[in-house]
Amino acid sequence: MARKLRLGVLFGGRSAEHEISIRSAQNVIASADPRKYEIVPIAITKDGKWHLGMLPGGTQDKPCMEEPPSKSVEVVPTASPTSDSPLIQVTRSEMYKTLGPIDVIFPVLHGTFGEDGTVQGLLELAGIPYVGAGVLGSSAGMDKDVMKRLFRERGLPVGPYTVFRRSDFEAAPDAVCRIVEKTLPYPVFVKPANLGSSVGISKAKNRKALKTALALAADFDRKILVEKAIVGREIECAVLGNENPEASIPGEIIPGGEFYDYAAKYIKDTAQVMIPARLTKAQIKRVQQLAIAGFQATECAGMARVDFFLEKKTGKFFLNEINTLPGFTSISMYPKMWEASGMTYSKLIDRLVELALDLHREKTRTRYSLLPEKTRK
Repeated sequence: MARKLRLGVLFGGRSAEHEISIRSAQNVIASADPRKYEIVPIAITKDGKWHLGMLPGGTQDKPCMEEPPSKSVEVVPTASPTSDSPLIQVTRSEMYKTLGPIDVIFPVLHGTFGEDGTVQGLLELAGIPYVGAGVLGSSAGMDKDVMKRLFRERGLPVGPYTVFRRSDFEAAPDAVCRIVEKTLPYPVFVKPANLGSSVGISKAKNRKALKTALALAADFDRKILVEKAIVGREIECAVLGNENPEASIPGEIIPGGEFYDYAAKYIKDTAQVMIPARLTKAQIKRVQQLAIAGFQATECAGMARVDFFLEKKTGKFFLNEINTLPGFTSISMYPKMWEASGMTYSKLIDRLVELALDLHREKTRTRYSLLPEKTRK
């Protein structure tokens, strides 16, 4: 029987999406095939401390979710690819040998300090395979302004928007509001440029609401995005692959309120999800093509969920954003769209691990020295 892969599931983190990350990790751990994987849960607390997330005497499907995980073993991340354990070292010397190497990391992290290229950079330095996009794809996918610029550079349809720095708003809030009003018609959506799960997002219909929305977004990021509200339907599509990505059957979100905000996603459960989305064959093909094009434009790898607006007036699709580490909770669209496309949750995890290992092997073919092979040590 083949040796089990040691799969490190990295979750929690310092972002405002900490709790969603925990829920995603619970589902990944519960769905990973125990015949194929030895799960190593690694929890990152809200203050950035790393812990082996398994409680003493616990089971694979019960990672430590305490804050902080007082009964778990604190570890320190290392970026040395030559260490016995190339990602983390146990702080208790008597337990060091019990950890051993980890074959691949699944960073089930959302938002800043996890989805933005920071953790990916650490994993690159550690020389360990990991699921999902690399440093560039992660950071580009996290920054909604940079993301949209890359979409536009490829000629992909993006709705009207403008960007401000937090310092601009704090220095002259009324001036920023006037610029928005000259550039975009009400209503508008105001978002932190670098965050997900609809955290810090507001819909503004007038000057007063706009100012409040800008202040809220500024709490979560130093860059603020203001977008024209596109009247239409919210369509999503999952992408899977590296050099030759594939797109899933699209799904549709029908918000229960003004828009699909954090509460609608994770608290109130008022939104409706339709998979497959009610689209024509031509529309499905168009969404899938745009999803793959957006994936490639932002240098993504492994997986991503691409979100669209289907404008009611024109019937035109607009790329809204790409999520390089989409949610894996029980209600998350990414695994549900692949399940509707014929891939179970367990098989999806298998495929993501395969893609991580494939990409890592490809990276190891790259030369990092000008010396001839025989003279390198």
